[in-house]
Amino acid sequence: MVSSQRKPVLRAVLAVGIGSAVVVGLTTPTSAAAENVLRADRAVARSCFASALPARTPGVDRREVTSTVDGLIQARLAAKDKTAGDWDVAVFDKTTGKLVAASAALGSRELAESFVVKGQQLVVQGCRYAGDARSAVLGVDFLAITPQGTPTPGVAAKTAPEQAELVRVATADQQDKNKLLGLGLDVTEKADATGVDVVLAGADDRKVLQDSGFRFEVLNPDLSATSRDNARKDVEFAERTKVTGLPSGRTTYRHLWEYDFEMKELARKNPGLVQAFTLPHPTVEGVDVVGVEIAANVANKADGKPVNLLMATHHAREWPSAEHAMEWVYELVDGYAHDTEIRDLVKRTRNIVVPVVNADGFSISREAEPKGDFSRFDYEMKRKNCQASDSPEQYRTGVCKANPAGAQRGTDPNRNYAGFWGGAGATTSWSGETFRGAAPFSEPETRNIRELVSARQVTNLLTLHTYSGLVLRVPGVFGTRPPLDEPANKALGDLMASRNGYTSQPSWALYDTSGTTEDWSYWATGGYGYTMEIGLDGFHPPYETGVVAEYLGQAPAPGAGKGGNRAAFLDMLRNAATPAAHSTLTGTAPRGYELALHKSFQTPTSPVRQPDGSTAPPIYVQDTLDSKLTATGGKFSWAVNPSTRPYVAGRYGREPQAPPQQSIQLANPAGVPAENTRFPVDQTAERIPFTIKGMPEVDNGKVAVTVDWGTTATDWDLYIVDASGQTVTSSASGGTNTETAVLYDPPAGEYTAVLVNFHQADPSVVDDWGRGRAQFESPVPPTYGPKESYTLTCKDRRGKIVGLADVYVDRGQTVDVGAVCTDSARETKARKK
Repeated sequence: MVSSQRKPVLRAVLAVGIGSAVVVGLTTPTSAAAENVLRADRAVARSCFASALPARTPGVDRREVTSTVDGLIQARLAAKDKTAGDWDVAVFDKTTGKLVAASAALGSRELAESFVVKGQQLVVQGCRYAGDARSAVLGVDFLAITPQGTPTPGVAAKTAPEQAELVRVATADQQDKNKLLGLGLDVTEKADATGVDVVLAGADDRKVLQDSGFRFEVLNPDLSATSRDNARKDVEFAERTKVTGLPSGRTTYRHLWEYDFEMKELARKNPGLVQAFTLPHPTVEGVDVVGVEIAANVANKADGKPVNLLMATHHAREWPSAEHAMEWVYELVDGYAHDTEIRDLVKRTRNIVVPVVNADGFSISREAEPKGDFSRFDYEMKRKNCQASDSPEQYRTGVCKANPAGAQRGTDPNRNYAGFWGGAGATTSWSGETFRGAAPFSEPETRNIRELVSARQVTNLLTLHTYSGLVLRVPGVFGTRPPLDEPANKALGDLMASRNGYTSQPSWALYDTSGTTEDWSYWATGGYGYTMEIGLDGFHPPYETGVVAEYLGQAPAPGAGKGGNRAAFLDMLRNAATPAAHSTLTGTAPRGYELALHKSFQTPTSPVRQPDGSTAPPIYVQDTLDSKLTATGGKFSWAVNPSTRPYVAGRYGREPQAPPQQSIQLANPAGVPAENTRFPVDQTAERIPFTIKGMPEVDNGKVAVTVDWGTTATDWDLYIVDASGQTVTSSASGGTNTETAVLYDPPAGEYTAVLVNFHQADPSVVDDWGRGRAQFESPVPPTYGPKESYTLTCKDRRGKIVGLADVYVDRGQTVDVGAVCTDSARETKARKK
């Protein structure tokens, strides 16, 4: 036992519902070693997790402990006083020297957590990395837990894991996609006009899908085998590959502590170019979220340059997204030294990268065993964060890495932003993979990004996900018309897609998504916002294909030979550096004076869908945008977003240049094709050609092709194919006696309506489709809303406001605010009236 005079941090931990109370014991030979304060006389910039260092190594203090449970170790560090410092922590197996857990964030708030067995001897190592703090407080807890996947007292659980599979669900239209999302299944981001890939974790999920009436086919019958195989491939690739062509040369997926350590190492080695920082809100588990900024004279954040923000890993299991983000950091740092174009772009912009937004969830997913069965205790496939407060009471106990609800507990951060929050495209169920959370911005992860974007003029934002090979732009909800920026948004999305071989489309074309990052950031600030869904093969496929090939544009990635995601990221950076893509304020101000732009407003969410299916009124969310520029004396130039936020600026459309085309009647050919449930594998169908005309004769904004038949017990499916044989739209629902396939702004050309006889109610009495037509509508004209202004203020060196003006500025426009910091500016305005 430990003497009461030594005062170590020894906490009795009760893991309610998953274990028993356990008191931590410290098996250390001396009184000093048993103390809860780690001490080091000097800082040494080294990795704390690379190896267990000998006692009395400079910059290191350590404790030896023995696990008293089969369960978890939590080794936490905290600052002892207000002295600035950066301490890291790592836990090693004493016998083998193998790393068990680590943490390397900025500052001294650290959490190293992993699984241990009873009797395991461990070394807890604290390392003073930087700063003046000579000490840090160590806390070590052991938590007894039941084995993952086995029944927990008082909570029902399956007796054996089930085999997960990936299926392709046929969805005829947006209504079908929304219905599918409402089933509570694990819907992936891989979808197109005719279907969506869905993960079925077992028999219960399969029954839900079967009972829904959707048609589906199995793509992968054993996702567990795929997960284990991917893990094996990663080990083999790392063993045979010393260095890759990635900017860092990396060969394996990183751990959270490696991301954090590499960012602060890059900052230490490049002090004028790179600065690591901690976002304001720790996670639910108390982990700091770390980002990095790259710019010439990086410390001067108020220099007025456009800000390019790239972030990743809102979803825990999407490991390649974080890898791409981290490689982009190395790309910019290395390119600044060796690449003329990158050096020029970095000089003209400020670049912020947050590789792991959802630090809790990612750490759990990354450290879990490769199960891949998508069961409740498959932590490797955890998607959400670690929020427990929205769960039923019996599921709120225990730490996130081992709790009665397993990976199901938490909020989807990418459904928690205010943009259209509460509408279609997110679930109200706490256990659903797209659970939206209790309220807009209820989660620390989304509050971090909100405050970052709101305090900087983020002109370009790119958030990375996996998987489906898509470049997605606003809006995320089908019922929301595109913004006035739609042509420019599409052009930039198309350009990036030309580099990585992905498909460029509005987010709603995947399926409705509400509460997403860019649907808040773009509509509220006007900064361009995109989601990139990396790759085509799983949430974290083998590193060689999912990271190396996709980033560099190598086979088998769709961007092979086109530049890959590296080239797409450069396209976004070039756009950020282009004045026509944002707005610019110019003028003059004395050296050291501070200019500030301010705007505060309310924006409604979607009407809020309730768990019982009803709808409540929208919630009005207040946003405040504040950004600053420090004058260097004389003329200044400040890259900003448009003063009018896109939410009120208006909606995209075009004035009709000609009347719409007259309706076309589709003639039913003689005979009836045989029943066919395997289209397009089986091409048996009827085909009716028709022509869509174009300018200057007609201007078609929309065409709707409709067919009807007698009874809802019969099922015909409708596909529209263009002259190249590509399916451009379809309608293949069941339980109806009509199908309507819609195409917006259809290009002029030859098309074919393909009618598939999916099922006849009575084969002896054929229920043939009898009426078909293509109906055309004019394009919808644009709408324009009111203009909004920024409030521009100027403060002198004493902090006194000496200038004030309302500023209106549009995208691509440069507005000269004059000598806004002096009385002469007011006099000049008076003379102009």
